[in-house]
Amino acid sequence: MDNITPPLFSLNINHDSDTPKYQQLVNSINNAVSENLLKKGDLLPSVNSICLENKLSRDTVFKAYSILKDQRIIESVPNKGYYVAGETRKVLLVLDTFKAYKEVLYHSFVNNLEQNIITDVQFHHYNIDTFTTIINNSVGKYYKYVVMNFDHKDVVSVLATISNEKLLLIDWNIHSKTKNNYVFQDFGSAFYDSLIEAVDLFRKYESIDFVYPNYTNHPIETITFFKKYCKDFGFKYNIITNPREFDIKKKIAYISVSDRILGVFLEQCREKNFEPGVDVGFLSYNETPMKKFIYKGISVISTDFSALGTKGAEFITKDEPMHYYVATKLIIRESL
Repeated sequence: MDNITPPLFSLNINHDSDTPKYQQLVNSINNAVSENLLKKGDLLPSVNSICLENKLSRDTVFKAYSILKDQRIIESVPNKGYYVAGETRKVLLVLDTFKAYKEVLYHSFVNNLEQNIITDVQFHHYNIDTFTTIINNSVGKYYKYVVMNFDHKDVVSVLATISNEKLLLIDWNIHSKTKNNYVFQDFGSAFYDSLIEAVDLFRKYESIDFVYPNYTNHPIETITFFKKYCKDFGFKYNIITNPREFDIKKKIAYISVSDRILGVFLEQCREKNFEPGVDVGFLSYNETPMKKFIYKGISVISTDFSALGTKGAEFITKDEPMHYYVATKLIIRESL
């Protein structure tokens, strides 16, 4: 280990910033490693030189270096100094909310990354202020960014601060540009095509009721294609937006985008002695690991969240553009 500090590397410490100086130092070195300005074996500036050149205290620099050592980004050699331990890269994964199927996505994403890649996960909860804070505080600190899109007019301008080659949009094709990298699912025509596979099952029922509660953030195009499906195949239908009005009846098949509604459905079946798949039907949106075990199995229509995570990881590990739609499929179980 006798590599000298690369001449292009410099620390960026803003004494007027709200970000603690030790964190700025950590971010600066992390970013330099991600950008290959610092490579494995490179010698980092000494504690004394950083203190003098950046007007920092020794405690501040030691704290930053201790954090980087804990992250296995740097290592210290007695009487020699601090060196880059490896080509560790940090990526940011921004999801909407934490749900069971998002956990599938996350684990698939992380498990398909190389060991030298560290993933930070944050959640925007469909709140534009939270989203803006997450993105603004992350710019320049990560090798690449994987962001779950949502419907707000300011999303595009917020994401414009990230260079296109570093950004991957996932899940929903909303507010995306032709230049964007993406891994999307199709909430419209693919949903329609999957329903076609269930035509004979829906024929057992007198009507199909789509429960689209007013608290949901599920893409509205699903409702548009549901209406088209019912009209094309001659099904009577209703759209239920008020969850308080959800009162199951015999000979009705229900489609729901909310797992809360699934819980209410099963509770009402028990209270009314209805047999799912016989007296009433249920089709749930988004597969989770437990739905094949709930009752005798819940029928689902879902994209492959494991594949979505795998393709997201592929964008991280390969320096290539990514434009991909993950298939949506119908899984028939006893509830329909």
